[in-house]
Amino acid sequence: MYRAKTTIEQWRILQAVVDYGGYAHAAAKLNKSQSSLNHAVTKLQDQLGVELLEVIGRKAHLTEAGEVMLRRARLLTQNIQELEELATNINQNWEPEITLAVELAFPREYLYPALVDFHKYSRGSRLKIINTVLTGTEEAITEKWADLVISGTIPRGYLGEPLCQHYFYAVCHPEHELAKLPHQIDPRELAQHLQLVIKDSGKLPIEKQGWLKSEQRWTVSDFGAAIDIMAQGIGFCWLPEFTIREALSQGKLVKLAIKGSSFRVIPFYLVVPSADKIGPGTEMLYQQILALRQCPSQLPEPQA
Repeated sequence: MYRAKTTIEQWRILQAVVDYGGYAHAAAKLNKSQSSLNHAVTKLQDQLGVELLEVIGRKAHLTEAGEVMLRRARLLTQNIQELEELATNINQNWEPEITLAVELAFPREYLYPALVDFHKYSRGSRLKIINTVLTGTEEAITEKWADLVISGTIPRGYLGEPLCQHYFYAVCHPEHELAKLPHQIDPRELAQHLQLVIKDSGKLPIEKQGWLKSEQRWTVSDFGAAIDIMAQGIGFCWLPEFTIREALSQGKLVKLAIKGSSFRVIPFYLVVPSADKIGPGTEMLYQQILALRQCPSQLPEPQA
């Protein structure tokens, strides 16, 4: 087994000398004597047989070899720090891994600020973010394979905190036959055209949401695929507004005027599948996501 010649503390001292611009400032920051830092760096260089620092004037500068070694050392000390923080988290019953299931139709722009806040306190803990669709999202709750779930529905027997609500529109290519009709589209007429749908991620999909009465149907895995296909003049699809915003503004897609339904409103909820077993890490992420709900909580005006 290989035995290391150097210590983590030596590399940390080297980093401090470089980051604080010399031995004197580093000694003040680390609350150590300047001579002890000088000795540690000298010993480090002797053990490696490589000159890492050279003093020019009153400041210590990295050599070319020192720059390479220090870059690698920063990764090493960061990994050690995260490992130690993980041990502390585990000792405090902080979960080593947290799974967040998010309905694909939920706008990620409202989630990212919470992830930024969570990252500040989660060093060493892993976060798995899983995209789910319809029945798959409900299964994340009922089968309890996720710690937190952002869902458009709440299964019977569960509770959820409302986060926001968003519009879905039926859209197609401007040259599609449906887009050229001079009147509002009768749903019976709509059923005669190809509909694009997003694949339900559930193991046992149940078609109980949305308008799925078209005789012809193509299933795709994500919103981008549906938009790309419609850009070829094929089919129509119900999509959340944030996914089609750019295509609408560029005239690549248009909204359909359907009799009885110009748009759909989908509410989103934050659900804890196992509320009696929630850990401190999951609780922190839960609160950080919940704190953002005031941003989009008011239903926005439909965009023309």
